[in-house]
Amino acid sequence: MARLRGIVRYRFHSDDDEIEILIEGEASWVEEKVEELGLTGVGWYTPVAVAPSATNISSVTSRKHTQGEISDDGEQEFSPDNPPADMGPEPDPSRIPVVRRPIGELDLDHAISRLELGAYERPDPIAIMEALEDIEKPEPLHGMMSVDPEAEAWLRALMGIVVREFGASGLRTEDIEEIASTHLGGREGVELEVFLESLFSAGKLVKIHGGDAIGWGPSPKWLGGRI
Repeated sequence: MARLRGIVRYRFHSDDDEIEILIEGEASWVEEKVEELGLTGVGWYTPVAVAPSATNISSVTSRKHTQGEISDDGEQEFSPDNPPADMGPEPDPSRIPVVRRPIGELDLDHAISRLELGAYERPDPIAIMEALEDIEKPEPLHGMMSVDPEAEAWLRALMGIVVREFGASGLRTEDIEEIASTHLGGREGVELEVFLESLFSAGKLVKIHGGDAIGWGPSPKWLGGRI
């Protein structure tokens, strides 16, 4: 087995005897103390000052866990001068652009336009309502978690239209009431909020907090019919 070099940390823990041992220092000194305690062959060594890579020192140790180099005399090196080979190129601070501006003077609209991204526009409730009326009546959902299977089926159909056809992540409570109240058992106001909260608690909806309004979006599993 390759010997350890450099600064290492040795740890041994026994739940049965409620024993925990931690030794840190030069590898040769730590190994000497471990041998004095009769713990050779158990516990773990971890190199210090390099990316941690615990090495089990028992007989089942595998070379694939080794991160340090193996010197000509078979000793394993752990030092800041010998990092892992997969750390990538050296960072180049000169490639990071420096942008300074007075606080509060960032023009978000201009920044978005430079990225050729259009400003977000809230879907038109009337257009969503028309799309909802054009679909066939959905089958009531079945399951012990459904408080109102028919209303839940309509709400899932509504959320599917919002996400897939209008590219939005959800709707405000007021918009849901305006668009689909008649399909949701006539629920309005507090009654509708309680219904939406129950679906949120069941993991079927996600709650969207924004500005002065609360929005609701579909859970992917619920929208896909998996819950």
